[in-house]
Amino acid sequence: MNRRFKHIAVLMGGISKEREVSLRSGAAVAAALRETGYIVDEVDIIGHDFSIPAGVEAVFIALHGDFGEDGQIQKILEQKHIPYTGSDPQSSWLSFAKNLTKDILTRHNISTPVYEILRHGQKRKLPLPVVVKPTRQGSSFGVHMVSREDDWPAALAEAMTYNNEVLVEEHIAGRELTTGIVGNEVLPVIEIRAPEGNYDFHAKYTKGVTEYIVPAQLDKEQTALCQRLSWETYCALQCRGLGRVDLRLSPEGRMYVLEINTIPGFTETSLLPKAAQAAGHSFKVLCERIMEMAMI
Repeated sequence: MNRRFKHIAVLMGGISKEREVSLRSGAAVAAALRETGYIVDEVDIIGHDFSIPAGVEAVFIALHGDFGEDGQIQKILEQKHIPYTGSDPQSSWLSFAKNLTKDILTRHNISTPVYEILRHGQKRKLPLPVVVKPTRQGSSFGVHMVSREDDWPAALAEAMTYNNEVLVEEHIAGRELTTGIVGNEVLPVIEIRAPEGNYDFHAKYTKGVTEYIVPAQLDKEQTALCQRLSWETYCALQCRGLGRVDLRLSPEGRMYVLEINTIPGFTETSLLPKAAQAAGHSFKVLCERIMEMAMI
């Protein structure tokens, strides 16, 4: 590859609840980029005020959650005129805020579960079972599947603690799928088989707990539909560089888009690297390719 950059920085850590995951992602990315020949500075983001080391030409953002995926750090990097990986501030924010993502999916006629947004004091209208989740949070923090009315108050209260607003959506029984995108390449679909169907923080980041089938055992039509909906979601939100779309396939064969992650994980259990490997791209090649797409 004819590289645009020689000296880069990997931004990791951050101030969100996903800090520890981000540190692992960032360390893996930094090691891979060093192996490919970059000069790499690792920058642990511990607050909104941060500096980029002298000589750095571009940055790889390996931050998750608040001040990572929500467009804030992208806006600061643009003000500093430093190229960065991933989506721009607006697309990052629209993708991070689940209520805004759902609005855009609906406007573009992209199949997604029926939903409602609740704030304090508002009553749920959707019948059980439902999934309740904070509108702005990642890594399954605050996410609950509720099938009994007795469980609803506690689930709602816990989800509401994050940003005083929750997304409640119809629970789609069936298979959990995810599709990674790098540049304009839609990667092989992955099926996620978590214990009791609960893909929570523990299931996501504890090696050996969840089974991943890569590529997913779908027929050609289902695979094509999953990849098409993922690409349409990526384009509708005007994402760039990379992303990962989460979907559900119902027993009746209907595909639903749940959300998109603009900075998916790069840990040993992360899904984008697994999909890239299935497509023939090593972790080093994946990181280098994303790095070289950095822009302002």
